[in-house]
Amino acid sequence: MARDPIAVPEERMRDADRSQSTILAAARDEFAECGLGGARMDRIAERAGLNKRLIYYYFEDKEKLFQAVLEQAYRDIREEEIKLHLLELEPAAAVRRLIEFTWDYYLAHPEFMTLLNSANLHKARHLAGSERARELNSPLVETLAAVLERGRREGKFRGGVDPVQLYVSIAGLSYFYLSNNPTLSAIFGRDLLAPKARSERLSHMSDVILGYLLRS
Repeated sequence: MARDPIAVPEERMRDADRSQSTILAAARDEFAECGLGGARMDRIAERAGLNKRLIYYYFEDKEKLFQAVLEQAYRDIREEEIKLHLLELEPAAAVRRLIEFTWDYYLAHPEFMTLLNSANLHKARHLAGSERARELNSPLVETLAAVLERGRREGKFRGGVDPVQLYVSIAGLSYFYLSNNPTLSAIFGRDLLAPKARSERLSHMSDVILGYLLRS
């Protein structure tokens, strides 16, 4: 039986998508463990179970692959944020939900923070030239701006809050605590990732952010 000529290209496209997804997942793990400088294409190919030449075919070189991994990392977190439906919540509840999500996501995806550490080590040059990364982050800023404006109109939030600055504060409160946990736990002599400490940290972050936003 003759094969449908239209189905062949579609099948190849699906195979290509699967191969690229497999490569990105393998590269994410390699970059998260070894950083950009220590990562090796041979090991990425071994992790992916694919020929190294296929990686070069899709991504050209290690630098482009690292950029693609960073873009995918942002795509993943932004897609999960969309599922929060923040615009359907009361403004204070929406902000609290974003704080909780950010905290939980960083806890569940430590590789995300490690990738950002590596990107910052290289002065974010892989993101500076990425239109895709900026496009992925714009909807979050727009959503947060809408939440803030609604809260202001309803007399619940203070005015003049920059959504970018607010998100940096939300992310930073989680990011610093978790990425520096080994040193913080050591110098203060406390397990700052114990269940009770984690719960206290989340409550503290929510109180700090909402205490700033809410009108007294």
